[in-house]
Amino acid sequence: MSGTQQVKAALGESEGDTGNLTQLEFLALNSEFNIADGHARQALTAGQSKIVDDLPLLFAEGEKRPVEELEQEAHAAFFTALGQHSYPSAPGRVLSCYSSSVAMEILSRSLAETIDTVALVHPTFDNIADLLRGNGLKLVPLAEDPLHGDDLDASLLASVGCVFLTTPNNPTGRVVSKERLTRLAEQCADAGVILALDTSFRGFDTRAHYDHYEVLEASGVRWVVIEDTGKLWPTLDLKVGMLVHSENLGLPVEKIYSDILLGVSPLILAMVRRFSEDAAAGGLEELHRFIAGNRAMVRAELAGLPGVTVPDPDSRASVERVGIDDLTGTQVWDRLREHNVYALPCRPFHWANPTEGDHTLRLALARSTDPLAQSVRALRHVLKNR
Repeated sequence: MSGTQQVKAALGESEGDTGNLTQLEFLALNSEFNIADGHARQALTAGQSKIVDDLPLLFAEGEKRPVEELEQEAHAAFFTALGQHSYPSAPGRVLSCYSSSVAMEILSRSLAETIDTVALVHPTFDNIADLLRGNGLKLVPLAEDPLHGDDLDASLLASVGCVFLTTPNNPTGRVVSKERLTRLAEQCADAGVILALDTSFRGFDTRAHYDHYEVLEASGVRWVVIEDTGKLWPTLDLKVGMLVHSENLGLPVEKIYSDILLGVSPLILAMVRRFSEDAAAGGLEELHRFIAGNRAMVRAELAGLPGVTVPDPDSRASVERVGIDDLTGTQVWDRLREHNVYALPCRPFHWANPTEGDHTLRLALARSTDPLAQSVRALRHVLKNR
């Protein structure tokens, strides 16, 4: 299969194909110039290297101490590092998972027990839509611009059982402000609609560090939040996803959780605790400076190319979209592949109308600066010679 055929298959552009972004990310895994997936793949900081050196001690700790204690400590360190001081610490309210995708599967199956339609932000990462649809739920797109400015339409709220938002959003980086979340939660509470959030990229943007759980609890809404450690730290995909829920949720999340897994490794819980403590002690600010530096380098390298734009100038997430007016993301992907560089065409992010993403490409910024710079120079070469 040629490069073009591969990407078309992954994007679902040829008849009968139903591919996704994760397939494209998989193709990139063995490349030195993988700027496709949003996982953290930069070099460890000095503080993080010390934690890795201590892994034998963390392993021994995981053998000896009750898992419940390690889990509580990991949760407390993670949530407080990101400003989430009102997170629910009661047993069963924070369910630790292997990944945020596992948490999403549990939520999707739980929702399908009681509702049939979800209003989902558009665009966003396609596996959210795929998992919801895969469990038989119908989807209604929520466009980002009106979502951030207006009340939700009453007729929409009357027709859905859940409103699902990603904040900061992937790929746009847009953050639902405290004021907007307060109003959205009030509306959903009044309508008896569940409000679900995916906050996997929260750690990158201090504008998303207000206490979401305080807002949600005060509203009385039935709510669910998916958290993730995997985007923040380069831990070789050793991570924890978390499914956090309100006491009044009324969905069988704990039962379905038990259908899928028993729990996560105490070694990983101990490691998450240590990485969270390092983040709170200055590591998070260091990460923000690193991502900002990589973003500035990407923008400087692509500046001045005709027809090339930055659609998300205020984004602080660890990804960056690039707009190209006269080539599709698929065409750029295919030409970059000749240089062994892999990014993500944005078509699948627009799960309800893929053509809206035809002329954008997403680059991952959580990479060591030298290979990222080489990748972006290859992108500049492709765009300059188009």
